[in-house]
Amino acid sequence: MPLGIAVAGANRHDVTLVEATIASIPIDRPAAEEEHPQGMCMDKAYDADPVRAFLRELGFTPHIRSRGEEAKDISENGIKARRWVVERTHSWLNRFRRLLIRWEKKAENYLAMIHLAFAIICFRSAGLFG
Repeated sequence: MPLGIAVAGANRHDVTLVEATIASIPIDRPAAEEEHPQGMCMDKAYDADPVRAFLRELGFTPHIRSRGEEAKDISENGIKARRWVVERTHSWLNRFRRLLIRWEKKAENYLAMIHLAFAIICFRSAGLFG
């Protein structure tokens, strides 16, 4: 489950929304320690030096797959591509047709629908709906 959500137009690149997404995390995280570092997993859309520097500044250890690294692993080692948690979460969200195409004009209404969808996903994964 994502801990933070930022809503923007479809023509915005993911890298521009990193700060807004991390700022939207409602829970204060514990301080990072050397024996227990805190990692941040991101897909290859976030493969940029400013993103890595920003995450290190906040105390995260960035785990970002480099561009072309996945194809290289497949061709050299025969290792199949691993589906990232981010892509799985997008798949779960696409099951809600209301979110697949943004019909709301106000970003607040769309954000409320995203929160409702994640609440339903959490209840389903906890087995509360039977």
